[in-house]
Amino acid sequence: MLITRAAHQAEGLCKLVDELNGRPLRFPALEISAPAQTEQLKELLARIEDFDVAVFISANAVKWGVKYLSKGRLPEQMRTASVGLATAQALAESGHQVTLVPKQGFDSEALLAAPELSAQQVAGKRVLIFRGKDGRALLGETLTRRGALVEYAEVYQRSCPEPTGDLDKKPWLDSLDVITATSNAILDNLYLLFGETQRARLQQTPLVVISERMREHAHALGCRQVILADGPDDRAIVEAICRWIVSR
Repeated sequence: MLITRAAHQAEGLCKLVDELNGRPLRFPALEISAPAQTEQLKELLARIEDFDVAVFISANAVKWGVKYLSKGRLPEQMRTASVGLATAQALAESGHQVTLVPKQGFDSEALLAAPELSAQQVAGKRVLIFRGKDGRALLGETLTRRGALVEYAEVYQRSCPEPTGDLDKKPWLDSLDVITATSNAILDNLYLLFGETQRARLQQTPLVVISERMREHAHALGCRQVILADGPDDRAIVEAICRWIVSR
């Protein structure tokens, strides 16, 4: 099965697949790197004391965001919010207390449903969203409509990896059973990396995704069999694969 997480995030899923006698094939379809320009980011974070709430949209936002903070720390009085448990865990591991994490779900919609981010609670509050460059706009736009004063700390950028050799000649291509994907950016990059010659194979191979929004996007790209995992964590993805195997 094809593991398409960014290289630094693939180890856990590959290990679980291997423990269950599967054959994980590493095929990073996303690269995460520092932003090309950091002057404005550093100026923004120099006045981080002005903000009331810091929202982190992913574990990558935590990993890269902490690098640009003075002494790697948020102000003690600042409230923190994360979109899901993996992001909350990354915050905790960086030494920060997590004030708000959705009780159910792991995306912007789930976070916005929290009473703590209602219009009554956020009106007039200064909110700093840590995200990747040109990240999804829903969270910031909704908080702005609710009266918050929102700014973005774009602490990393995403890119499509350069192809490594001719995909047509990959020995694993004919034995590929299932593909995993954990973001729409990965789906879009897979579409590019497989190219015109192998795009039909990509569309025909069963695909495991982690959200309804991703499932809709996969269908829009022409993928025919899309399997929805119960969550974004490695174990949920492996459990979805196991259910698919049993149901065949």
